[in-house]
Amino acid sequence: MKVLVACEFSGAVRDAFAALGHDAWSCDLLQSEKPGQHIQGDVLEHLGCGWDLLIAHPPCIFLSSSGMHWTMRGKRDPQRTLDALDFVRRLMDAPVPKIGVENPIGVISTRIRKPDQIIQPYQYGHDASKRTCLWLKNLPRLRPTGFVEPRWVDGKPRWANQTDSGQNKLGPSEDRWAKRSITYPGIAAAMAAQWSAL
Repeated sequence: MKVLVACEFSGAVRDAFAALGHDAWSCDLLQSEKPGQHIQGDVLEHLGCGWDLLIAHPPCIFLSSSGMHWTMRGKRDPQRTLDALDFVRRLMDAPVPKIGVENPIGVISTRIRKPDQIIQPYQYGHDASKRTCLWLKNLPRLRPTGFVEPRWVDGKPRWANQTDSGQNKLGPSEDRWAKRSITYPGIAAAMAAQWSAL
């Protein structure tokens, strides 16, 4: 299967598909962090190249609920969100038979359409919480592969990447966005194994 993983510089999803023998490519404006088949450039210029499957991770800075906090307070230009939504629509409408778009909770759900599925890393073998939406075209919902139990704080579930109050433990830094954007290996493996079976 010919697979394009859009907006991925980590190689996580690309490598999961490549490990199963697929012709898998990542594409991002940034260089790939790992060796592998990677197109550095604008993914919109490569959507019509005969892909069987597109998995897209559009940048969430202007789309996620946490990012919208800054836009709604007048700290960011609202046009950036409109441009980001246009980019997402173009990915969803790409001439590819099977498409999965991934993003955190945010405005895609309210301005384009509700997600087909919301997954968590702790359903795929990781001691972490990060609600992630999937918008699917001709793909089945992902089946969980391994549940990690939380610790309990005042009756509320918490995972290793969370403080006791439920906030993410990653403090502000120049590369926080990059660390938060990497797909968990268990989720990447589930995508590759389950969506390869089609």
